[in-house]
Amino acid sequence: QVQLVESGGGLVPPGGSLRLDCVVSGIRFSLYTVAWFRAVPGRDREFVATKSYRDGRARYADSVTGRFTISRDNGKDTAYLQMNSLKPEDTGIYYCAASGRDRPSGSYDYPYWGQGTQVTVSS
Repeated sequence: QVQLVESGGGLVPPGGSLRLDCVVSGIRFSLYTVAWFRAVPGRDREFVATKSYRDGRARYADSVTGRFTISRDNGKDTAYLQMNSLKPEDTGIYYCAASGRDRPSGSYDYPYWGQGTQVTVSS
């Protein structure tokens, strides 16, 4: 029984910060690459960040580079997304996902997904 549970979303003013958590169970977390995606109505789910289980390297979408940081704690089976300098366009439902690949290419490489947590950036 694989489960990914996101938390930490909420309402934050522009320029603010928020940290999302994703607790993973049912898989050997240390052998899975973890990623964050976000979705807004009328748009496809888009890649935000990923962190490989194999080499620990992180990759980010151009829109969040320098503002967001993905991390993981294998001892807690938890992934994190630290979001700083938030902008209104960062608003959306944020999902965490896990993949057995060390270098996933897209959302299709992630078989496991969480239910999502809402992030709203507004003044």
